[in-house]
Amino acid sequence: MELPEDLPACWRVVLSQPSLLRTGRQLQTFLDRERAETTVFPPAAQTFRALQMTPLSEVRVVITGQDPYHDHGQAEGLSFSVPPGIRIPPSLRNIFRELEEDEGRPISQNGCLDGWAAQGVLLLNTVLTVRAHQANSHRRQGWEEITGEILRAVNELPNVVFILWGAAAGKLQPELHSRHLVLTSAHPSPLSARRGFFGSRPFSQANRYLLRHGLPPIDWLQTTSRGDAGLLTDFP
Repeated sequence: MELPEDLPACWRVVLSQPSLLRTGRQLQTFLDRERAETTVFPPAAQTFRALQMTPLSEVRVVITGQDPYHDHGQAEGLSFSVPPGIRIPPSLRNIFRELEEDEGRPISQNGCLDGWAAQGVLLLNTVLTVRAHQANSHRRQGWEEITGEILRAVNELPNVVFILWGAAAGKLQPELHSRHLVLTSAHPSPLSARRGFFGSRPFSQANRYLLRHGLPPIDWLQTTSRGDAGLLTDFP
């Protein structure tokens, strides 16, 4: 498996474990074939962006997603995030709606979440790539083993907040140490947000936990570190 040169050494150690070598080789063969035959998101250089932006030693919060957005211009290697200027997807719009209710202040309508990643929020999809316009198309190709090892490494840290939205993410809860704060709710998708996501207040709960353990809170309103989002753009 090809790892980016600027991947933090702590993550390189995790992903270079012997148990992952065979999985990594098989996954790389699959990805090489997919990229030769079709369009794959995100761009190859952004596949491990969640790890590049948030070193293991700096992780304070984990927000898991399923797999990357599968339309042009959306996926950028961070779960739920889209680049500046891209129209905000429905699930992220509901996340922002809950955040505004939780914080009691409006948030800038920019879907880029690299400001969270820079503060120690690991925005990790379970599967890190996807074929264009085909959700879940890269499931069961090896990504689950790799991201599972990433989460096991985070699980060994002290006092992390895990925010698990939806039934699939909630299955991780039994594997997490009791010292962590694990927040579960319905997924922010429009199909389920009214069944327990709205009103769950994960952002303030996370910060109360971090402060209680002597850790700096997350400035959730600082979603991006890239400046003004510019105009929102639609892609087909």
